[in-house]
Amino acid sequence: MRIIFAGTPEFARVALAQLHAAGFEIPLVLTQPDRPAGRGMKLQASSVKQFAQEKGIPVAQPRSLRLDGKYPEDAAAAREAIIAARADAMVVAAYGLILPQWVLDTPRLGCFNIHASLLPRWRGAAPIHRAIEAGDSETGISIMQMDAGLDTGDMLLTEKLAILPADTTGALHDRLAVLGGRLIVEALALAACGGLKPVPQPNHGITYAHKIEKHEAAIDWSKSAEVIARRIRAFNPFPGATSVLAEDTVKFWLAEVLEGTQQPEGALPGQVLAVGPAGVDLATGAGVLRATRLQKPGGKPMGVAEFVRGFVLQPGLVFGDPGKAP
Repeated sequence: MRIIFAGTPEFARVALAQLHAAGFEIPLVLTQPDRPAGRGMKLQASSVKQFAQEKGIPVAQPRSLRLDGKYPEDAAAAREAIIAARADAMVVAAYGLILPQWVLDTPRLGCFNIHASLLPRWRGAAPIHRAIEAGDSETGISIMQMDAGLDTGDMLLTEKLAILPADTTGALHDRLAVLGGRLIVEALALAACGGLKPVPQPNHGITYAHKIEKHEAAIDWSKSAEVIARRIRAFNPFPGATSVLAEDTVKFWLAEVLEGTQQPEGALPGQVLAVGPAGVDLATGAGVLRATRLQKPGGKPMGVAEFVRGFVLQPGLVFGDPGKAP
């Protein structure tokens, strides 16, 4: 079976690697244009492009696939490459471009999407982050037959995955990426013999995982310790949950709720209650939060014992603006 693959970040690279290892013929890879990254802001190829180049797979990087859009010359060149590939199917995973109808219609079997949620819950750009932020107990992978809507196509295969109490977006992402690669290999094997049975998505339980914006990183200490802990895990590794102390912005990478611990009467949300080797205990709108991994400005993530050696942190100090969202 001949497969065009469209994807950009590490999540997609894992799936591409599994398709390649399974022996699928991949005549073309589509990925986003190189972007500036790192301290030097040098142009950097996507994870998918790097893998494709290592394996000698042709790569196209159109800025758009819309023939009537802002970059019609890119779309026209991509159209020629897609048609020339004579693909049986296209696999899409975190590509970053909307596929117009002409793309959906070109492969013989259509386009299959690897989506990191149990659709229709968490349609959209950030399903892993939003599942952790919302406190979901499980998520999974959905292999979907793509249509013109936003993650609205018929379901082909799904598999559940538990969200562990300590899961960050980074940790859950890695497990979902492996699961997604395995499921797309299974789906294509079934498609080759006509064994897939599309099932329309239900009309209930629809939620949208809106893109993570940097402004969401600011911790609102008036929220409960449980809500704040979830957001810290959801925003690890991007964008990182932050709060200001004096004039310094501190990033919070790991934290947990101190079950059964009562905060002192009159404590302000965001107030440091205790500092010790196990963590920094902080008052919130409800309950006590223990931060265990922090990052000072210009530094790297570190445990509390190392963090306090170069940063003044003591009981009574207050993060953010007391009683308000920072």
